[in-house]
Amino acid sequence: MDSEFDSILNHFSQYIKVSDAFKKELLERISYKTFEKGDLLQDADKICTESHFILNGLTRTYYLKDGMEISEYFSCENEWINSPKSFIERTKDIYYIDCLEKTHTFCLKINDLGYLFDHFPEMERYARLSMGSVFGHLMERITSQRFTTAKEKYEHFLTTYKGVYHRIPLGMVASYLGITQSTLSRLRAGK
Repeated sequence: MDSEFDSILNHFSQYIKVSDAFKKELLERISYKTFEKGDLLQDADKICTESHFILNGLTRTYYLKDGMEISEYFSCENEWINSPKSFIERTKDIYYIDCLEKTHTFCLKINDLGYLFDHFPEMERYARLSMGSVFGHLMERITSQRFTTAKEKYEHFLTTYKGVYHRIPLGMVASYLGITQSTLSRLRAGK
């Protein structure tokens, strides 16, 4: 687990100075989990009580509308994943998170994360800086969905998910873009 633990420490180090005391507490509170392809990491029928740092693998956050799965976003290596509203408000939410491939994570329960925030002020800095990039991504997505053509949406998707788009099934990509799979096929063919 040492080399895996190094990857999460490296992630934190991009934003904050990681003290020995923080390392010790994090190691005591974090757990390693493995999910198989198709496993639900979060069920919308349950309150989200865990946040997962993806070591390797790929997840999709989606919701159901009229029985159809609508892909909201995808998460991969070196990203945190949870259902934010459910996690923060401790209520059920509309989002499911499933694994698109075998996925290995480090998991922090909400109370352990709260402890780290309460005892390590640098966690506030980490959250502020790391969430800034998440919010930037979400704002780009909203703009892309509202004000661009299908071709521009697809190009934005390719840029946003440049390292992983080839790992995402086409039907999920079409759902994410809000277009039909036949439109996506035409875009991919350059027509």
